[in-house]
Amino acid sequence: MVAADPARRVELVASYIRDVPDFPRPGVVFKDITPLLACPGAYHAAIDALVDLAPEKVDVVVGMEARGFMFAAPVALSLGVGFVPVRKPGKLPRDVYSETFNLEYGQDTLTVHQDAIAPGARVLVVDDVLATGGTVGATSRLIQHLGADLVHVVVLLELGFLGGRAHLDALGIHHVSALLSA
Repeated sequence: MVAADPARRVELVASYIRDVPDFPRPGVVFKDITPLLACPGAYHAAIDALVDLAPEKVDVVVGMEARGFMFAAPVALSLGVGFVPVRKPGKLPRDVYSETFNLEYGQDTLTVHQDAIAPGARVLVVDDVLATGGTVGATSRLIQHLGADLVHVVVLLELGFLGGRAHLDALGIHHVSALLSA
């Protein structure tokens, strides 16, 4: 049974996210969402809560590889709109736009099909974690290449101490909501 009360829903979701110290390297506390995904009630509560954070009018939901897919696709279904995957290089079969961005420990690249989103479409980006903001920033640039309008970003968990929201704000991305903050 899924919690109907929004506060109870957030408590339920939080109770299924585990801290894993020193992963993937010493000093890092990894936020493990696999227990959340394994519990249908908690996973359903997370999706419902993310849907509640979405703006009223959205044309498409974008999710980034790989954990973002687990939240973005069900949010898109709940909203009754399409889902567009943003993938790593070499994973999409047609012409793509690419964006390379910096991570705390190197660089990464994301791609999207060049015809994935109609120009002028209102886009909701959904991801699992907002850390430094690099992934969302690169995804925002991909959405701009497509001529679409990023209207909101919704994440399951924001790691505020890494400054992702400030990075996004500097990029002009001001509408960001997080279900949980750490």
